[in-house]
Amino acid sequence: MFICEERALILRHQGETLRIETWGRDALRIRATMYPRFTGDNHALSEKTEVLAAKIRISEDESEASIRNGRIMVTVNRQGVMKFFRDDQVIFQEYFRNYEGTLGKQSRCLKYISREYTPYVGGDYRIVQKFDSDPDEKIFGMGQYQQTNTNLKGCILDLEQRNSQVSVPFMISDKGYGLLWNNPAVGRASFGMNITEFRAEAVKELDYWVTVGDNPKELIEKYTEVSGRASCFPEDLMGLWQCKLRYRTQKEVLSVARECRKRNVPVDVIVIDFFHWPYQGDWRFDSTYWPDPKAMVDELHEMGIKVCVSVWPSVDKKSENFAEMNERGLLIRTERGGAQTYDYQGDCVEIDCTNPEAREYLYEKVKKNYLDYGIDMVWLDNAEPDFVKYDFDHYRYYIGPALSCSNVYPQYYSRAIYENQLKDGVKTPVNLLRSCWAGSQKYGNVVWSGDVPSTFESMRDQLQCGINMGLAGIPWWTTDIGGFMTDDVNDPQFRQLLIRWFEFAVYTAVLRLHGERGPIDIPPLDDRDWGGGYLHTGHANEMWSYGEENFKIMRKYLDIRLEMHDYIRSLFDEAHENGSPLLRAMFYEFPEDEKCWEIYDQYMFGSRYLVAPVLNADTFARKVYLPEGTWRDTRDNKVYEGNTTITADAPLESIPVFERV
Repeated sequence: MFICEERALILRHQGETLRIETWGRDALRIRATMYPRFTGDNHALSEKTEVLAAKIRISEDESEASIRNGRIMVTVNRQGVMKFFRDDQVIFQEYFRNYEGTLGKQSRCLKYISREYTPYVGGDYRIVQKFDSDPDEKIFGMGQYQQTNTNLKGCILDLEQRNSQVSVPFMISDKGYGLLWNNPAVGRASFGMNITEFRAEAVKELDYWVTVGDNPKELIEKYTEVSGRASCFPEDLMGLWQCKLRYRTQKEVLSVARECRKRNVPVDVIVIDFFHWPYQGDWRFDSTYWPDPKAMVDELHEMGIKVCVSVWPSVDKKSENFAEMNERGLLIRTERGGAQTYDYQGDCVEIDCTNPEAREYLYEKVKKNYLDYGIDMVWLDNAEPDFVKYDFDHYRYYIGPALSCSNVYPQYYSRAIYENQLKDGVKTPVNLLRSCWAGSQKYGNVVWSGDVPSTFESMRDQLQCGINMGLAGIPWWTTDIGGFMTDDVNDPQFRQLLIRWFEFAVYTAVLRLHGERGPIDIPPLDDRDWGGGYLHTGHANEMWSYGEENFKIMRKYLDIRLEMHDYIRSLFDEAHENGSPLLRAMFYEFPEDEKCWEIYDQYMFGSRYLVAPVLNADTFARKVYLPEGTWRDTRDNKVYEGNTTITADAPLESIPVFERV
């Protein structure tokens, strides 16, 4: 039975309720459930939008109906099988191979339906949504996956958060539509050549949102209208962020800052990494090695340096806060066996940030022990959260089983700091985060790509990650320059990699020098069990740590970054105004150029600069495709006309970057 409302078309069929409603410009939200009513959760669709009346038609015999909102239309038959249109042209449709139906060729024998509900004892369902697949379609976005594929067609993506893997389930298609899988459940997205399939492991309802547009920029703009946009990024954070694993003492941090001043290396942020605390979950400085944090912060501020400090969600059972948090139910619960959820350097259980009381508890500790000293920013590490093992059916949150909601955890984790800083009068909170979910762009998150290897292969993957994170609506994205895990800082191949990575990172949202620099042969400060002094530290990771020649190259590129300050500010403003990422796929700026939909080893930094990073070892020239227009090589000012591929020199001291003139 079809039901018509002002903004929604509803179909009830064999126990299922299907609701298709207007939600933003040229967009429709689709929900379906076997329960008597919907949950009312909007998930990533958090922004209030204009209520748009739908144009709804129901056939006389009620065999089919349609709903239109601007340029998008959906038709649905009496079995609930949908077909999606952009400007009255089919763009995709549900996969249906059953006895009845009007969607193309049908098989009466297969008995496949478009939405499958597999029930669990106790109530919830595993829901699988199938669509017909266009083998020639190109798909992008979906967050960050450590792989070579930029075009996701043919890929299978686990919808789950892991260290260096970030599920942000918004995709765009070269066919002119964008789709948000609006559910934080653990699941899978499969973009096969035969079927496109989304799966949610344990949910009460299916929920996704679709919009259409002429180009990716339009799709991102419409998506961020309903999911939120980043704030205006502070101007005093657009330069160098200095970090390593790890600065172990207050004295060490100040000595690095003073050396930066002595060498005339301007630093916007210095980051204090993990195990500056006695035990995980203490969320405070170890007074043995950090005797006067306020004095340290004051001196750094006098140098014009902001201070960021690492906070983990893990709480060691030896922590001074564990007993209280455990008693008050502020920790993640386990379904079977022991209570441990994390085991790095301790026996830990992680805070349940989906619980509003836990978020307040965390912020209270962070404010008292860090922010009240003048600490400017928080580095929310291990934000997935990182588990002993990613057995999501073993964990339970305040808002439900991990299978039903785990992907939204990093968003709640960041909101614990962001929302309370806003209440405390911080104009634009900015925090560093290792994971996120759809809509996280509006919570002040600088998302970095996690603990990735120090290899050229990994660097190539990070470019793909940056492109797809931007196309998933996350504009503030960055990496550890040089990768995180290094075996030998003296290896010439690593030093070459570091330079190439630095040159690339200058043309990303945030320039952050970080990593664990091996070999790990620096003696511990003391022998305390699991304490802050016991843990190892890597070698130095400042720009001058890798020899004078390398220092000169990095210092030159830091100057390039600083000279682009006004331009970079305009890109952050654009992200705030329309959702555009800073690091952009070539087709984002040149959607009419078919070649740009095929080229993924170069990118646009905003609309003006074409960046061609060097992504392979011992490579000192590379091919660069210049789209239509006039282009100036920023190194020698030579001018080229576009619609051509050139071979550009790429000596170690520079990468090809062309300005659109």
